[in-house]
Amino acid sequence: MSNPLFASEPERFPNRYRLPVEAYNRLQELGFLEGRFEILDGELISKKGQNPPHSSTLTRLLLILATVFGASHLRMQSPIVLPGMDGIYNEPEPDAAVTREPENAYNHRHPGPADLLLVVEISDTTLRTDLVVKAGLYARAGIAEYYVLDLNARQLHIHRAPIDGEYTLVTVHADTETFSFAAHTESPVTIADLLP
Repeated sequence: MSNPLFASEPERFPNRYRLPVEAYNRLQELGFLEGRFEILDGELISKKGQNPPHSSTLTRLLLILATVFGASHLRMQSPIVLPGMDGIYNEPEPDAAVTREPENAYNHRHPGPADLLLVVEISDTTLRTDLVVKAGLYARAGIAEYYVLDLNARQLHIHRAPIDGEYTLVTVHADTETFSFAAHTESPVTIADLLP
């Protein structure tokens, strides 16, 4: 389901060069890139330092995810692999992800959509990117459950049921509400417990 607040198509620029993930990884190996980045639609996005609310929320989120899913199934700000054409120009690094297998199953590769139970982005300055660009990527990849935790509005956007490249079930919840993970419905969480 497209978000009516934002245009569904990204703006296209003439003569734009999209950097493939393979070239990005090679530039990193050769030491041409300093700092942390993720690559979205062939563009390098700096993963600059986090402000205190973002860091605090990430810590709270990871503690809850570890309690529900087990710490060995968590990934924090690590790359995930996308299939097909999206995988050529995109290697997102979500704030948190829950994998089906324990961490040691991914010693020699990054997890892909079939490996992921849940992907979460914490959004304080990147809401449009998280709700439009990343939601589109994750839906096309078939990632079953995607959350965007909007720190400014104190809301949780839950995306589920990807069909034909779009999430067909998108709900928005206030910080006073409780939700359950699709893979663990017996473990309800109050959204306020995630927020600083």
